[in-house]
Amino acid sequence: MEMTRQSQGTVDLRRYALFSIAAAVATILLKGAAWSLTGSVGLLSDAIESLVNLAGALMALWMLSIALLPADTEHPHGHDKAEYFSSAFEGFLIVVAAVSIGYTAIDRLMHPQQLEAVGLGLLVSALASAVNFGVARVLLRAGNEHKSITLEADAHHLLTDVWTSVGVIAGVMLVWLTGLNWLDPVIALVVAANIVWTGWQLLRRSASGLMDVALPSSEITQIEKILSSFATTGVRFHALRTRQAGRRVFISLHVLVPGDWLVKRAHDFSERIEEALCKQFPHANVITHLESRDDPLSMADESLDRRR
Repeated sequence: MEMTRQSQGTVDLRRYALFSIAAAVATILLKGAAWSLTGSVGLLSDAIESLVNLAGALMALWMLSIALLPADTEHPHGHDKAEYFSSAFEGFLIVVAAVSIGYTAIDRLMHPQQLEAVGLGLLVSALASAVNFGVARVLLRAGNEHKSITLEADAHHLLTDVWTSVGVIAGVMLVWLTGLNWLDPVIALVVAANIVWTGWQLLRRSASGLMDVALPSSEITQIEKILSSFATTGVRFHALRTRQAGRRVFISLHVLVPGDWLVKRAHDFSERIEEALCKQFPHANVITHLESRDDPLSMADESLDRRR
């Protein structure tokens, strides 16, 4: 016997993507102005990363729209996995941006250039960083609250952008104070390396989601704690499997009950288990499979590929 309980209520997260798009446009204009004023390749690298932010935010809006679609005949488990395509796309764009920054920095390293209007340029860049920091905090809070990898990826990327900007600003100030113009492209190369690392992390996490990696060990522990609270009546559990698709969590397990229980009692018991798990994990899809604890065959189907 198999039963499914799925938590209800889907929050529309697209407003956060629109917020991120607006912030990206604003920071592109600000950082572009800072680069135009100073001619700094470090500030140019910062502006290029903001273009990646915009592309990532647009992709996030698209994928969040797809994730909102209800389950259908061709997608019985819903469309939540679309969020992983967004974070993977953003990771790819980050790597492309890093290559572009590296190419520009090497050219500038070979042909140094005097920086201009540094003070005003740095002020404008600092303002753009403040905007990114504020937006990142909002997105990170929403991503953690709603278990959205898309918003979390966008937030972490923006925070990386903030720390990148801090490094670039510090480097340009150092060039301004020392007159060592070669420091500017060197800093840009360091920025490019940092961006590549961020892109790799996003790509790796997206691949894990698409490969149905189990929930983190801390969340598995929470599930096992809930199940242990129901094991006092002589009930056992096995074949626990978990995965996550965007903000949707999938939990399946076998519930072994005493052989003399009536179907209604076993059904009601499983319903209580499912309710407890859904209370702990919002947006959860819980599947329980009832088996008799007294039947030896109940122990023969713990593996993914059942063999008799």
